Amino acid sequence: MALLTAIWLASGIVLSLITFLALNRTQKDVVLRRLGLGGRNASRPSTPSLEKQTLSKPLASSTSELRATFPPSQRGQLKTIREKLSPAQRQAMGDLSFDENKFARSLLGFEEDYRTADDSKYCYSGFSVREIKALGDFPDYSTLSEVPMPEPYLEFDIDRARPRPYRPFRWAYHQTMSLTKLETDWWLELESTYKTRIAQRKALYAKHGESVLQWLPGSELACKELMEMVLQFLCVRYPQYFVLSADKSRLENKILGTVSMIKEKHPLLILLDNVPEDFGMVLRDPETGYYVFRSGMICSALGWNVGTKINMKLHEIHQPIPDYKEKMQFSMDRFFSKMPASKPIQRGSWGLEVDQPLYMPPGDPHESYREFQDPSLERSRIHLRVDWQTLRRLPLSGAVVFNFKALFTPLEEFRDEPYVPSLLLKVLKEGKESIMKYKNTWHTEHVVIPALEEFKRVQIEKGIVEEDWEVKTLDDSPWYPGWQEKWHRQQGF
Repeated sequence: MALLTAIWLASGIVLSLITFLALNRTQKDVVLRRLGLGGRNASRPSTPSLEKQTLSKPLASSTSELRATFPPSQRGQLKTIREKLSPAQRQAMGDLSFDENKFARSLLGFEEDYRTADDSKYCYSGFSVREIKALGDFPDYSTLSEVPMPEPYLEFDIDRARPRPYRPFRWAYHQTMSLTKLETDWWLELESTYKTRIAQRKALYAKHGESVLQWLPGSELACKELMEMVLQFLCVRYPQYFVLSADKSRLENKILGTVSMIKEKHPLLILLDNVPEDFGMVLRDPETGYYVFRSGMICSALGWNVGTKINMKLHEIHQPIPDYKEKMQFSMDRFFSKMPASKPIQRGSWGLEVDQPLYMPPGDPHESYREFQDPSLERSRIHLRVDWQTLRRLPLSGAVVFNFKALFTPLEEFRDEPYVPSLLLKVLKEGKESIMKYKNTWHTEHVVIPALEEFKRVQIEKGIVEEDWEVKTLDDSPWYPGWQEKWHRQQGF
């Protein structure tokens, strides 16, 4: 579920843009205002809206042309990076000349390891093997990608930290775009379940192996690059907990009291030991231009696993989805071919679960809960599950990375969250049948709906919500009014 829902975020981009372009001018103005592009009150806490992406070249006009279509390159950043390198690195890098014809003829093979490849070869990102090797370990990825590093979160306390209360409910589904520009401070969000989740994920890998973590030939650079970007982020965002040694060979994790020797394990295993987040990477096949799932660490999938999806193209991953081939495949392939490294995005998907299922492969006993409505099911066992997802391109390898984190919230939390019960109630009662079937909430609704009706009634009686409020997506979605006060109070601020 996690990879499918993450890839649906890119599907949403394509559909949203098509829908937007079909609107008349007045309707477009309304949409833009709702996205915050028409004068949103800057004093309110909000998620920044998706910026318009300027593509370097026209998109391919047919799927057959994907082979000649490449993502916007970040090569221009090398001049800035070069100034910070040692004389030996600058000499090894060369003069930064670039011949586009040579580039197109000298691409790395799909399964080729850049470490043993000829220095004159190129990644499809536009960087030569020589340049990548000269950059060495842990280059300045912020400059390379033009995505700023996060602000240090010095007041963060891992023992008290709670995830931000994402409530990505929308009504109606066609009224707003749910895609937003990545909040760079929150690319990787830690919270108080950190130790438990790390232990749980390592146990899943020990038990299931390649079903939850796998890498294929040709993904070596992408895995190294992702690991280095993640560790750079953690050390800047949470400096009180993560420290990279001066020679960049060791990561000290003060939460777990461990030291990871970076060169002694595969990059994904370093992430497994330190980051309770799922990552999936798709790479461009130079023979076809299609993007293929080549490496991943996914421990919170529902109904599938890495082993069942690895080495699939996007349309093969989406094969079970109705009308995907006819209506979405071409647009999705084009989007992936042109997504820039400088424009990462985020979104959230949600579901209602009994207890807190993290990893539920096909045939898992927990699936049986979805087959019937248990009359003895207690309200305390029901949780909102939000998979908060980001999508970004890595600047050197050109891999497109999905990362997502499963967050669970007890149903009872909605009691004092303004408008949330009314909004979710509307979705459950009147949502489009096909969407609600995909959400798979039916097994909880006999308990959830009466609870939400109670919460809604109390909120109206207390004047928290207007009795005649017309249900709609909240202005600061995925946030509800007053969320920061509650979030801070729960952490003891």
